Amino acid sequence: MTPNAAGRRAVVAFAALLGALAIGGCGIRSTQVPVDAGPAPSRVPCEVSGGNLTQAQPESGVPVRVYLVCASQLESVDRTAGVPEKKALTDRVQVAQALIDELQKEPSSSEREAGFATYVRGPIVAGGPRKGDPAGTLRLNRQPEDLPAPALAQIVCTFAESRAAAPGGAVVLGGPGAYAPRSYSCSQAAKERPDETVPTLGALPSPSSSE
Repeated sequence: MTPNAAGRRAVVAFAALLGALAIGGCGIRSTQVPVDAGPAPSRVPCEVSGGNLTQAQPESGVPVRVYLVCASQLESVDRTAGVPEKKALTDRVQVAQALIDELQKEPSSSEREAGFATYVRGPIVAGGPRKGDPAGTLRLNRQPEDLPAPALAQIVCTFAESRAAAPGGAVVLGGPGAYAPRSYSCSQAAKERPDETVPTLGALPSPSSSE
């Protein structure tokens, strides 16, 4: 082997050694070594632990279920509404108002920790039907379709599972103006996407001159 050839081989070997050291110095690890990326991101539980203990309870009332927003969906929570039990069985308007009052309350500390929020902002007042309104109509002091979509979805789904619902389970709502009431449905889509328009039903109950 000539001296020149031996010199060239030495230069190549030295360059390879420098490359290996550079790679090691950059901290590149073998793919066989596991990398700890930390725990997976946590999500809100949407479940009140130990019940709604910090929500102020009225001296008398009835258990109710209302829908709040959690993780961009509607989820139910249990409350005690301040309406006498006898009225809860006979007075739809008073039941509706009690439910709206619950929806307008700020979530309790335990509800907030679980991720709950409400979009229903007052004052919202419920009243009975006018002459010629469909059976089971509830008229609000604000036009229902003017409410934020999540707020209307909260009201509709809360009413749908209570005595505030119209015959057949629909929720028939009107406003203070001359517009005809609309019949709303608490569908699964409304619960999963409350920020979208609440679905309405095509057919309304029979008209009622008084309720």
